[in-house]
Amino acid sequence: MKKILIALFVCAGLPVLTYAQALPGSTPKPRPIDGLVEQTNFQSRPVLAYQELNERDILWQKRIWRVIDTREKMNLGFNYPDMPFFQILMDGVASGELTAYDPIDDKFTTPLTNEALLESTSRIDTILIPDPVTFEETYRIVETRLDPNSVKRFRLKEIWYFDSKHSTMKVRILGIAPIQDVYDEQNNFLYERPVFWIYYPHAREYLAQFPAFNPWNDNNTMSWEDLMEMRFFSSFIIKQSNVENKRLEDFLRGRDLLLESERIKQEIFNFEQDLWSY
Repeated sequence: MKKILIALFVCAGLPVLTYAQALPGSTPKPRPIDGLVEQTNFQSRPVLAYQELNERDILWQKRIWRVIDTREKMNLGFNYPDMPFFQILMDGVASGELTAYDPIDDKFTTPLTNEALLESTSRIDTILIPDPVTFEETYRIVETRLDPNSVKRFRLKEIWYFDSKHSTMKVRILGIAPIQDVYDEQNNFLYERPVFWIYYPHAREYLAQFPAFNPWNDNNTMSWEDLMEMRFFSSFIIKQSNVENKRLEDFLRGRDLLLESERIKQEIFNFEQDLWSY
């Protein structure tokens, strides 16, 4: 029957409408979305300003450095293929919305220049290219950019403090640093180094624009700022403020390092509990 109708239209000299052609006066179809509705509520939520602090209200404080390993189950969202967390930071630095600081300066006093940033996030290699016809070998200089998926760890600097005005222990993240593994020419691991530091309080507005993967509910979209503030990540302590400015790995290894990390975490927890009497 369909073939007969098409033949009649052709014989009458009328154009045959295909599925790709819109009927005259028809309403154009909306753009396809990956879901039931556009999820933009998280972007409309304002970033809550930090509570103003007075120096006399801070009874006690301790600087802590942590590492987030994205290979842990709870941290897999940091390497979400659609938008890795490191790529979000790099895009923010490239657009000027974020300021990258010197990787060895975790006090955020030395912003990186464009040349220093390029040197920190790329590598210049010389490769040998043989000619299949003449069998001659030529050298070519190539620039290799840092692959976002190769960043498996992030370093956090934070301050735990006891607010005597509200009688509560609180924490604030000060900085985030992506960690890059460095290898030799034989692909043997040498050491790890921070790529750059981001001052987190200045990055909160920017991170609130991007959704973070929620493993419990796809409809409850949260931003990266939500995730960091609610501390939906797993980490371990690698350093606390000390007179020699040493990290735990400078004098501990393996299981002892993890035990010391847990001891420091428990010490912070106990400080608040010891202030109360029951």
